[in-house]
Amino acid sequence: MMTFLDKIRGRSRVVIYENERAVHLVKGELQGILGPGEHYLKNGRGTLMVERQDLAAPLFRSEYEKALFDKLPEVAEEHLTVIRTKPGEVAVVERDHRVHTVLGPDRQLVLWTDAGPWTWTLIDTVTEPELSRKLLLRLGEAKLTQHFEIIQVTEGSVALLFVDGVMTRVLNAGLHAFWKAGGSMTKRLVDLKRQSLDVTGQEVLTLDRVTIRINLSAEYRVVDAVKAAQEVKDFSDTLYRALQMVFRKQLGALKLDQILERKGDVNAEVEAKIKADMARIGIEVFDIALKDVILPGEMREILNKVVTAEKEAEANVIRRREETNATRSLLNTAKVMAENPVMLRLKELEALESIASKVDRLTVHNGTGGLMNDLVRLRDDGTAEA
Repeated sequence: MMTFLDKIRGRSRVVIYENERAVHLVKGELQGILGPGEHYLKNGRGTLMVERQDLAAPLFRSEYEKALFDKLPEVAEEHLTVIRTKPGEVAVVERDHRVHTVLGPDRQLVLWTDAGPWTWTLIDTVTEPELSRKLLLRLGEAKLTQHFEIIQVTEGSVALLFVDGVMTRVLNAGLHAFWKAGGSMTKRLVDLKRQSLDVTGQEVLTLDRVTIRINLSAEYRVVDAVKAAQEVKDFSDTLYRALQMVFRKQLGALKLDQILERKGDVNAEVEAKIKADMARIGIEVFDIALKDVILPGEMREILNKVVTAEKEAEANVIRRREETNATRSLLNTAKVMAENPVMLRLKELEALESIASKVDRLTVHNGTGGLMNDLVRLRDDGTAEA
């Protein structure tokens, strides 16, 4: 308890609680840091100033920080914990074995030592740009995700990681996290699965100067993601243009009839050239097919007429062949009958029977030496009279 004598001597009583610390000054001059307890301090003419800080906020914040470290370094060392990072370096700061914060590159953090215990790990983000799985989970639980970037790579793909515009590594399928302090990062996902590419509606001028449109297709997959990304800007567009150019050159050297005869077939040399060119940029090409050849309207009409004429000519040939076969059959039959009169008469009877079934009265005149000599009348009751 402060006495009357203390007041006469210009002293003041200051109580600091367990959860507090205080910086005190007299006549504007820094005196030190007050720990918990009761303190009697000089305060002549009200010149004492006490700056209290709650340890619940462990960060030391004071406009007298520099003066404290310069004038009273031993006091600062006793009460404060200082953490510093270099350029390209981060510090993972823990309090009582739990992640408290992450300090970025080229920074300083001043904490109240009594708010700890404090430990920290310094990480060089240049040599260790990727976070371990364990650290990633711990920072995620502490909600300190602003210090790193997560890259998700799906199954069947890879990601090319670029730092400050330079490709640094290839990431396989899975979850990856990188310190943002390591540089400006960008990524490019590359699908390694087999894919198809269609080239539709390409105009080609044939050797006989007919303009046609063609549809092409090809299947491919990326076998070297680094080459595919570095050699060309867009590997799928490169394949597209290669198919365009090579087929225009190939079909432009053929007449329309030759193209139509070979529809669906791809020249082996053409296919080999495309595959070799794409292999140089890390792309494997599988099946190349000429799917459709589309003719202009007037050309289709002409071809339809040609096909119709060809079909008519084929039909005429078939009809003539059938007529010839029928005539030959009749000649053979006539020859047989001429050599066998009985067979001739049997044929006459077959014809007579066929006719008789359709009429009421039938008169037959035989030639000399015929099979019948009298007139045959057919009655309604089915009897015959000679």
